[in-house]
Amino acid sequence: MAALPLLRWGASSLLAHSSPPASRRLFSAIRRPPAAAHCEPGSRVMLKGMDYPELEKWVQSQGFRPGQAMMLWKCLYGNNVWAHYPDELAGLNKDLRKMISEHADLKALTVKDIITASDGTRKILFSLEDASVIETVVIPSARGRTTVCVSSQVGCAMNCQFCFTGRMGLRKHLSTAEIVEQAVFARRLFSDEFGSITNVVFMGMGEPLHNVDNVIKASSIMVDEQGLQFSPRKVTVSTSGLVPQIKRFLHESNCDLAVSLNATTDEVRNWIMPINRKYNLNLLLGTLREELRLRPKSIVLFEYVMLAGVNDSVDDAKRLTELVHDIPCKINLISFNPHSGSQFKPTPDEKIIEFRNMLIQSGLTVMVRLSRGDDQMAACGQLGEPGQLPLLRVPEKFLAAL
Repeated sequence: MAALPLLRWGASSLLAHSSPPASRRLFSAIRRPPAAAHCEPGSRVMLKGMDYPELEKWVQSQGFRPGQAMMLWKCLYGNNVWAHYPDELAGLNKDLRKMISEHADLKALTVKDIITASDGTRKILFSLEDASVIETVVIPSARGRTTVCVSSQVGCAMNCQFCFTGRMGLRKHLSTAEIVEQAVFARRLFSDEFGSITNVVFMGMGEPLHNVDNVIKASSIMVDEQGLQFSPRKVTVSTSGLVPQIKRFLHESNCDLAVSLNATTDEVRNWIMPINRKYNLNLLLGTLREELRLRPKSIVLFEYVMLAGVNDSVDDAKRLTELVHDIPCKINLISFNPHSGSQFKPTPDEKIIEFRNMLIQSGLTVMVRLSRGDDQMAACGQLGEPGQLPLLRVPEKFLAAL
């Protein structure tokens, strides 16, 4: 579920495709590693899979000082280096660089392609070791904020009916390194062009909290003050509503939480988001009320994809107000982005504005997200490839809307 937090109102861009400009960082980022970076399979470690204490312990186990571990950490994540190859580890002990070239890997992903949408959004296709492909989206903003939308799985098991990725089925979880590497590549490839990459959203392919161990660890690496240095308030992890994992995330992470709500009744949510059959609205929202009392400065971002004739009525707006009125939150209304095999239609812009205004009048904080990258299948709900999970039975009263 690729969801990109660009929060002022505007029409979706549907202009012609344009080619990405060549850049020095692009070619250096996808060049082949030197021959010294290869050794016998099974004897190498992936450095980006480690948090700092683990990296420090590993460096010391190889006979080097802890201070060298911090220098290595900053080469991987800070100092505008974002190293992918041993020859980029400037300042490190020569023997340590040699040991790393023989026994460690610095790069967890390989760029397969970069596609540029008409609005400047970039979709990066990455190849994994097993030849699986994931997609990452980089969204520049004229206001000086650039967001990277990262994936957490190949495919997704949730089968959300409006989401292209959600109907792929789950192929595999991404490792910590594969998640972190998406943010590293975003900075390495596009910092020269866009300036600082300031925000991370876990809203690409996959259900992040279905891969909760690696997502929590990856997000902690992203916000490390000696590393990538993202503000915890600018790293947002989204979920379709896995209640036990929500509790764990709110206890263990200081990053922000987004919940993909998308319906105001269990009847509709059971249909469009099957996870609701296990964790219904009452349980989900009750958990958020209880847990957020323990984090008094935190709020939850409720994402709400507007589906014409399904969840966009006046009654839906009233119910939504009642459902979330005592939960510290913001509401993010998202125009549905069509894709092949989709049953749904987007709510017209004027009706989205009416829906927004009703929520605002009730005292809620509401934003409407721009569609970005939709002409290159890079927008919310468009990542991935055609899937095999079944379409679910449509409640009779919604057949006309489809």
